[in-house]
Amino acid sequence: MLGDVLLINDLHKAAAQAIMERVLFEKENKEKIDPDYKYVVAISGESGAGKSELSHSLALLLKGQGIRVKVLHTDNYYLVPPLLRKEWRKANGIESVGIDEYDWSLVNRNITDFKENRETIMPCIDIVPDQIDKLITDFRKIHLLVIDGLYAINTDNVDLRVFIELTYHETKISQLMRGKEPQDEFRLQVLEREHINVQSLKPKADLLVNRNYDVVDVRGR
Repeated sequence: MLGDVLLINDLHKAAAQAIMERVLFEKENKEKIDPDYKYVVAISGESGAGKSELSHSLALLLKGQGIRVKVLHTDNYYLVPPLLRKEWRKANGIESVGIDEYDWSLVNRNITDFKENRETIMPCIDIVPDQIDKLITDFRKIHLLVIDGLYAINTDNVDLRVFIELTYHETKISQLMRGKEPQDEFRLQVLEREHINVQSLKPKADLLVNRNYDVVDVRGR
């Protein structure tokens, strides 16, 4: 998202380092079978948990290893534009908040374009004017894709799924500092609804980032 504020600290960098080690190990093994294999990481967590910060930190570390990385932010894929979303949610009820708000067909199409080394058009929200722009990306030049977002680990064709355990109750300061949405009563209802939906995806995770930002392997690998 253009204009987004990232609050990267040493905890994000340390967690990204641990995740990178896992990525490099798995990527190397897959490339022994298929030298052209294109690896995908997904990172999920609640609002303010540090998804974007962790994704950006991981991408920079991988870049330092000579791996060209693209971060796909699923917040760019909402079906309802930013300026209309709050009223749409109110009109359709709080139960409308959730995974079905996203254009998953477009997400999956962009992932397929990455896997098949194609040029693609991706949505990109500029949060200053709340406008949806279009970004042309040549995936032939990208070696690895990082997908981040509330429900990112529910995406198909993902190699490594990372889940941040922090809840919106624990990230209020981060939410206020980023200032992406006004913190009113309706916003709290949205956050609670997202909390329920995001937490339901936790069993899909391969790695957990706990409340201390330690990375825990839940698959025992």
